[in-house]
Amino acid sequence: MDTQEFEGEVYNTRHGGAFDRGSADSHYGREFRPHYFTGDTYNSPEVILAAEDPLWLEYEAGYNWNEQFGSKKEW
Repeated sequence: MDTQEFEGEVYNTRHGGAFDRGSADSHYGREFRPHYFTGDTYNSPEVILAAEDPLWLEYEAGYNWNEQFGSKKEW
């Protein structure tokens, strides 16, 4: 399992997961829209996260991690 530590928490970074989607949205300059895919990105059902869902925090962490340490797509 691939993981990323950020702000004292360890997150699963699987392709399509909440952390992965947050970091990808930040990288591509997309809006903050908490979601994940049940399997691979765009090849499995997408789940939109409610604010009370614990995975919301994983998405947010991924987004914020990329804002702080990641890269931005140059168009």
